[in-house]
Formats: sequence, structure tokens, C-alpha cells
Amino acid sequence: MGHVHALAGVTVALPETRESARMAGLLECAGATTLRCPLVAIVDPSDWGPVDAWLAEFAHTGFDDLILLTGEGLRRLLARARAQGIYAAFLAALKNARRITRGGKPARVLHELGLTPDIAVSPPTSQGVIETLRSADLRQRRIGVQLYGTDPNERLVGFLNDAGAIVATVAPYAHAPASDAGKVRDLIAQLAAGTVQVIAFTTASQIDRLWQIGVEVGIESDLRVGLARSRVAAMGPIVVEALHARGVRVDIVPEGHFVMKRLTDAIAAALSPR
Repeated sequence: MGHVHALAGVTVALPETRESARMAGLLECAGATTLRCPLVAIVDPSDWGPVDAWLAEFAHTGFDDLILLTGEGLRRLLARARAQGIYAAFLAALKNARRITRGGKPARVLHELGLTPDIAVSPPTSQGVIETLRSADLRQRRIGVQLYGTDPNERLVGFLNDAGAIVATVAPYAHAPASDAGKVRDLIAQLAAGTVQVIAFTTASQIDRLWQIGVEVGIESDLRVGLARSRVAAMGPIVVEALHARGVRVDIVPEGHFVMKRLTDAIAAALSPR
């Protein structure tokens, strides 16, 4: 890791779900104690009907552009297309569309398919997509938008509609609570007590869930105190934006690619003795 035992005596809270074991392993190699409290799980949509209809339209009619907001979303579209028996048609439509990616994860999934983004948006946020496409002529272009969870992304979709595009959104997964409210309350209590030195957020949905519980059980003020006492690490600009929107200071952001290794390296670098 480059920072052997740099985190000895440091407790790092991990709200991550899918890659929590890997992230914990990286931090523990640097001497940290990790506190795992998965906040959000990724689950199938409650109704596949709208996803299947979107897939059929995309595979059989094709779109001019496809905006991919997450790698998870593209993976799930591919898996569902295979289950529906239209994988080859979906792949052909994907090759023919102008592929617009937000961040490295959807780009990596495309690379696995032997494809590349036609437009890699920078900064990798929804606002970045808007700014990148602002000068483009989008009138009457059929644009598919793969959403982040079930967030309708009214800002991006509104921009595309106002630009004259014909927009079709798809939500191939949803977010669900990964820990019960009691565990989340315990995490907030430990933050407020100052026993957690760092909390590392990897998605905006984790922040939404933490705030939801903080408000529901009446301890939002404890949550704010706890985050002010801790170092707050954020995986990339979308997470930073979500924290800033709630008035939370962000101390640690990885440089370059927003992946677990870079985030854990950034935490170790920030806390290693000078």
C-alpha cells in the first residue's frame, strides 16, 4: 500500500456494502481498525416490466445516444437482455449508439465488451453530462438514460427534454437499506463520541440513508457533530457534492481514478505521520 501501519490506532467506519471486505482488508493492512456498517444494498427493481420494455425498444429500434451513469446499471442491463433472449440485439444497438459515460465504472464495463465511450464526461457528474452536451444539437435525437438507482435525475432529463431530445430512462436496479436502523444509530453514536477517526463514503446513497435514519430517530444534530469530529473521505465528485449539499466538510478525496485502492491510499496518506 505504500503506507505500512500508517493507520495504527485509527478506526475507519465503512458504510460500503458490496466491496466492504476488500476495502476493510486494504485499510487493515495499513494498521487501521475498521467498523463496518453497510448502509445501502443494490437490489432488483420491484417491477421488471418497464426495464424489459426499455430493453426491447433499445434492442429493436436503437437509440442515437446512450448515457450510462453507473457500471452496475450497464451490467444489469446486459444480464437482463441475456435473460430476455435479446443479448445479441442489445449488444448491436450498444455498438451503434453514441456511448456517453459518467465516470470510470461504466467505461470499464464497455471495455470488457470491447467497446469504448464515445464521450467520457468530465467532471463525472450529472452536471458534467449537461455541460458536456450543452453545445450539442440534440433536437429529435433518441437518447437513453440509464439512471442511478431509481433517482429520476430530473435535472439531467429536464435539460435533455428542453434541448429537444426524445428521452427514454431506465432504472435496472434499486437501493434498499442494508443495515437496520439500530446499527445505523450505533454508528452515529460512535461518530458523535469521537471513537471513529475517519468515515469513508463511496456512494451518495450511503449519505442519504445515514441522514434518513438521523432525522427519523431525532439525532441529526449528533450526526452533524460526529461528522465534524471525524475526517470525512469521499469517493469522487458525486459523493463530495452530496456531502457539501448537507453542509459537511470533506477532508479526503482520491486523485485520478475513483477506485477503492485509491481511496484507501488517500486515507493512509492523509493520516500518516509526517
